[in-house]
Amino acid sequence: MRPETSLPIRLEDYRVPDYLVETIDLDFSLDPVLTRVRARTAFVPNPAGIKGAPLVLDADELTLVSIALDGRLVDSRDYVLNDTSLTINAPPAQRFVLDIETKIDPTSNSKLFGLYRSNGTYCTQCEAQGFRRITFSQDRPDVLAVYTTRIEAELDETPVLLANGNKVMGERIEGTTRHFAVWHDPWPKPSYLFALVGGRLGCVAGDFTTCSGRKIELGIYVEPGKEDRATYALEALKRSMRWDEEAFGREYDLDVFNVVAVSDFNMGAMENKGLNVFNDKYVLASSETATDTDYANIEAIIAHEYFHNWTGDRITCRDWFQLSLKEGLTVFRDHEFTSDTRSRTVKRICDVRTLRLVQFAEDSGPLAHPVRPRLYHEINNFYTATVYEKGAEVIRMLKEIVGAEAFRRGMDLYFKRCDGTAATIEDFVACFADTTGHDFSQFMRWYEQAGTPVIRVRQRHDPTSRTSTFTFSQMTPPTPGQSEKAPLEIPIAIGLLSPRGEELQLDSDHPDWRPDGVFVLRGATDDITFSNLAEKPVPSLLRGFSAPVRLDYPQSVEELLLLARHDRDRFNRWQVIQSFATQMMLSAFKEAGAGARASFDRRFFAALEPLITEESDHAFAAEALSIPSEQDLARELGAEVDPDAILDVRESLLRAMGSALETPLRAVYDRLADGGPYSPDPKSAARRQLRNSALALLVIADTKRNGPLAQAQFAASTNMNDRLAALGALMRAPGEMRETALAEFERAHADDPLILDKWFALQARIPEPATLDRVKSLSNHPAFSYANPNRIYALIMSFAAGNQSGFNRADGAGYDFITEVVANLDASNPAVAARLLTSFRIWRSMEPRRRAKAEAALRRLAAKPKLSADVADIVTRSLA
Repeated sequence: MRPETSLPIRLEDYRVPDYLVETIDLDFSLDPVLTRVRARTAFVPNPAGIKGAPLVLDADELTLVSIALDGRLVDSRDYVLNDTSLTINAPPAQRFVLDIETKIDPTSNSKLFGLYRSNGTYCTQCEAQGFRRITFSQDRPDVLAVYTTRIEAELDETPVLLANGNKVMGERIEGTTRHFAVWHDPWPKPSYLFALVGGRLGCVAGDFTTCSGRKIELGIYVEPGKEDRATYALEALKRSMRWDEEAFGREYDLDVFNVVAVSDFNMGAMENKGLNVFNDKYVLASSETATDTDYANIEAIIAHEYFHNWTGDRITCRDWFQLSLKEGLTVFRDHEFTSDTRSRTVKRICDVRTLRLVQFAEDSGPLAHPVRPRLYHEINNFYTATVYEKGAEVIRMLKEIVGAEAFRRGMDLYFKRCDGTAATIEDFVACFADTTGHDFSQFMRWYEQAGTPVIRVRQRHDPTSRTSTFTFSQMTPPTPGQSEKAPLEIPIAIGLLSPRGEELQLDSDHPDWRPDGVFVLRGATDDITFSNLAEKPVPSLLRGFSAPVRLDYPQSVEELLLLARHDRDRFNRWQVIQSFATQMMLSAFKEAGAGARASFDRRFFAALEPLITEESDHAFAAEALSIPSEQDLARELGAEVDPDAILDVRESLLRAMGSALETPLRAVYDRLADGGPYSPDPKSAARRQLRNSALALLVIADTKRNGPLAQAQFAASTNMNDRLAALGALMRAPGEMRETALAEFERAHADDPLILDKWFALQARIPEPATLDRVKSLSNHPAFSYANPNRIYALIMSFAAGNQSGFNRADGAGYDFITEVVANLDASNPAVAARLLTSFRIWRSMEPRRRAKAEAALRRLAAKPKLSADVADIVTRSLA
């Protein structure tokens, strides 16, 4: 490890800043290699801080040009400057103004934090701690200020100049080739929300009239020539603005709202006040370049970043330990938006898939941490599924516990009480306590404890008393730093069905049972009895996935089939199909270990057939046909995982499904064909999803007979969604058929990096031993670059996170490849390098040979000198 690894930052060490900031006036003179930044900051001593304390300003790779206090240059003896800070030893006891000039090189900034250039466009990324790479500052989220930003640049090279807030001035500088613009944001914000963009950009303009009648100017800025691919993002923005008014009563508060798409961006997007900066893959879309999933992601992420205007910008977080206050809450809000605009059931299924795939794995490994961590070494490493996805589930449970109306009252109070502040999770939860009278002290453990709770359920039926009693017990496994776990407050939505599939009326006198069908489990163990039940009912538990837990309740195949046919909770109908498939695959896994050939219950295929032929919600039917992933099976096994054996069993079930259901699959494939123009609307997307799911199963079942079907679709498709789906199906067809299609796709889209990312990703996920060599070869492709995060995520991350048998090769070559990439990437972009390294999150669950290979690769990486704080943190925790 590098010897200068910093001490951890701890929640209990938080103290208020000694100085507050009233205003920050920034003046940028943009230049590709020598940008000058002048910052004028008005400070006032914080009455709650330490009187007479030195003023400590954060810094990262800055060059100081000058510093003046109240108009006078500061003598070098009166401040201390080092690599990470600038300290004014004895600042005035009253309000004072500090003028600081720095110079920076945007072109050489490969970390993509602070101010950098992307394809000739100046761009900033300041969350979490990037503003200190622009100027010396109190770069912390609880220091809020009003910003005014002047930007100057060459007119021909950088005709568009954007910043936070409203534009108040802009003109050419007389006698020069340069021009300037001034932007003012009247709403106080922390430094991480500062943004600047300058470049040669095209704009798709629009407007939106708010509920109070104010007209807002909207702009989506993209690379020139790509304007036609930004119209969907603009319409998605308008839908988001209207929904937030209707669902949460939140009206937009500036005169303009701008979105800028850039091609070099570490994250998905950033919610800078009034000026959102996006990875271009989440803005650009047309029928020829984007899939249905791309359109859905654009809509969701546009919404997410817009919703931050209130849950993140107007109300921000006091410190980075409170990160889920803005991110978990905003993820919940964007989930609700998509549920309202698309299929609520299918959205819930997709969200739970993601939670189980990524967050449950995170919670069960060495990188486990609470929704609100108590310490960190590098905050960039806590933008995790736990903070985002589990954080959203915690908000959902809160709503489940208090009810929809009380939840809205609590949110209204939160917006009123905390507007303009840097808040804590306690501030947020207190609003619901005050509006409902509910005691949330036990609920707060969801923020404090890591790990995925396991809910064990057992049923006893007494026909004499006509009662059924369910015993619920909860247990959260130990996680790093937390060996003992206290009981949580867990809402469990319950339904009971008769042996004939009728929904039963539930009657219980348990104090924690609600008539709307929710039982709140509070103790380590609790019984709930339902009366007036002549026959033993079949339970439908955790309806709608009412809590982010694992359920331990063995059910017979007959019970699963009854629920699959009759459960009125459509999420649980999907869930029992997943459970049936999981049971079969785990049994087949054991049979394979004993040398037997895998066999599958034909009742499973019979249960799927009506979904293919009769289900009106095509997206739901497609989700039902999508069986649990290799990662899901590894999670169920828990230990001694053999990814190759898991892959074999899962592929066997997919082949069996395709064979047993070939007739209805072919029929639905033909029936859902549509020669009309492409539309990304949810109904059309659902039709294509089911049709392409059928194609994939047909090809995997019989490549020789059905491969030409995929070839024909690939050749004839007029939209990217169906063309890519056909190519994806052909990935399971080794040989000339696959390679010919790949070569044709590459030729057709050689000049479009975002489309080639899809091509990279498909190949990286091919479940074959030779894929690692393919990935290494593709890393030398002219279109691939380690300088661009999208290329890295498409090829390298797709292999590491999406190809379990390839990454977890028994010879350890997959582990060696990823750690070598991480080591080489670390110096230029440590944030992306650290994210790649999280693919080792479940290495300890592998069987002994693989586990030893993974550990050896991690230890070699840990021994390298001068690792970044980002990578050092992940590798240290992975090995702890």
